[in-house]
Amino acid sequence: MSDFTLADLEAIVAQRAQASPEESWTAKLVAKGQTKAAKKLGEEAVEAVIAAISEDRQNLVEESADVLFHLLVVLKIAGIPLSDVMDELARRTGQSGIAEKAGRQPE
Repeated sequence: MSDFTLADLEAIVAQRAQASPEESWTAKLVAKGQTKAAKKLGEEAVEAVIAAISEDRQNLVEESADVLFHLLVVLKIAGIPLSDVMDELARRTGQSGIAEKAGRQPE
């Protein structure tokens, strides 16, 4: 088990976002903007779903890592710290998922 955390990854994303786009995939993605980053997140999420459906464990691990990375890039571009997401998750754990969903505003 690794001691590497999402907070560690968030720090790496922040650091690499400051690099030259010619030297860093993260910086290149940030430079292309939220639309490109969000599309890449969606692509990785679809690939993770396909891996899950096909029961390809190793590919699911790899695609899940891509999803988490690209989510943190999207959050970085949006100026949303991971702590805000974690706070929301903590808030939701105070009730059952069914009750939490029932309490949401209709979309």
